[in-house]
Amino acid sequence: MIYIDLFLGFLKVGLFSFGGAYAAIPLIRDVVLHYGWLDDEKLAYMIAVSESTPGPIMVNMATYVGSMTAGIPGALIATFSVVLPAFVIIVLIMILLKGLLKNPYVQAVLRGLKPCIMGIILAMGISMILQSTVIKVTVLAPDLRAVVICSVLAVVYFGSRKIVKSGISPILLICIAAVIGIVVY
Repeated sequence: MIYIDLFLGFLKVGLFSFGGAYAAIPLIRDVVLHYGWLDDEKLAYMIAVSESTPGPIMVNMATYVGSMTAGIPGALIATFSVVLPAFVIIVLIMILLKGLLKNPYVQAVLRGLKPCIMGIILAMGISMILQSTVIKVTVLAPDLRAVVICSVLAVVYFGSRKIVKSGISPILLICIAAVIGIVVY
């Protein structure tokens, strides 16, 4: 039964994920919490690990959840089901609908989806910042160390964009965050 749940849950994620992995995080969160595979804290750790490991984040997250819930077969099923819709859609587009992407109406729809995807990513980012900077006790209190780390990373990121037009490398920013996290915690 767990294999069917993994297949259907991550097939849903693969089918309805527009805008890439960051836009899919809320959908993955809903699926994972619905089935009770992970809690919010473990999901936040999984997102951090998925971002820092090579490969697409959504595939890494599916593999991790599948592995945690049903071992290697679960990892294979979750990974297969999350990439299956994109694979089928791309093959269909390339074979049947090659000229459709040049249609001005299709282009208008795709341009209209961009602000929605940006809003989803922004909302999830704010949600993750709020979750990571608040200590979960009976009274919600800010975790000052997490607030300081977020502030330092924001200053480094935006400061580097002022100095160097292209900004700081995401890999370097992840390394800086890791070093600060090790030192502070």
